[in-house]
Amino acid sequence: MAWDDLKRIARRKKKKDLPEGLWVLCKKCRNTVYRAVVEENCSMCPECGYHFSITPHERIIMHFDKGSFQEIDGNMESVDILDFSAIQSYREKLETVQKKTRMRSAVITGKASINGQRVYTAITDSRFMMGSMGSVVGEKVTRTFERAGEEHLPVITITGSGGGARMYEGMISLMQMAKTSAAVSRFRDSGSPYISVVTNPTMAGVMASFASLGDVVIAEPGALIGFTGPRVIKQTINTDLPEGFQSSEFLLEHGMIDMIVRRDQMKDTLDSLLFYMGTG
Repeated sequence: MAWDDLKRIARRKKKKDLPEGLWVLCKKCRNTVYRAVVEENCSMCPECGYHFSITPHERIIMHFDKGSFQEIDGNMESVDILDFSAIQSYREKLETVQKKTRMRSAVITGKASINGQRVYTAITDSRFMMGSMGSVVGEKVTRTFERAGEEHLPVITITGSGGGARMYEGMISLMQMAKTSAAVSRFRDSGSPYISVVTNPTMAGVMASFASLGDVVIAEPGALIGFTGPRVIKQTINTDLPEGFQSSEFLLEHGMIDMIVRRDQMKDTLDSLLFYMGTG
């Protein structure tokens, strides 16, 4: 995918998804802020630092060197192997979400660079069926680790996936958790580092597999991270949960992640980590 294509897709998303007009309502501080300022501030609220949702295309532009990204396996897409049609057929669901997101699957994978350091990357998108782990997501993530291992290059995954196993694919989807975890294990034999960046939300199968297995796990501020959502947990055990439960700040305090990094500092942090881990 060409760099100009990435910028065009990113601009199209902003035009369609952000509210009409010049102002945006921050979900955290409830202030109305100038949209141009938000966009220039890495899609963060200038008042409270709230991180607005962004697409994989925007993350590629934001976190990697200009023009360096080369997409791999971009034509892979899921098939309706179970002929699933309980409410809406899987084929119809895929066609709808593919048209809306202009993506063939819930993850973009490829090769890029950070200040000249070549890396492999996989970036999930919660707009595509909540970023659930279908067979294509698992296969593309697995291939990313396999290629990086063969070339002795680092891997950086950026996840924002709230969905778990994709019910439309049954057990085939569920096995992607084990498949991607095994790929990470084999990748470690290469001696190259794996950095996992978890953003809001990173939940369920993604967090219970490759996203939690990084040598370093970085979270954006205020991200929801966990397996089952807090409302479901509260309804199940019928008790109040700790304040801020499953937020990135809560997980850092309890040792589940290694650091919290603002989006506008992410590229420099990744560059420093690659240097310290012996690849820069």
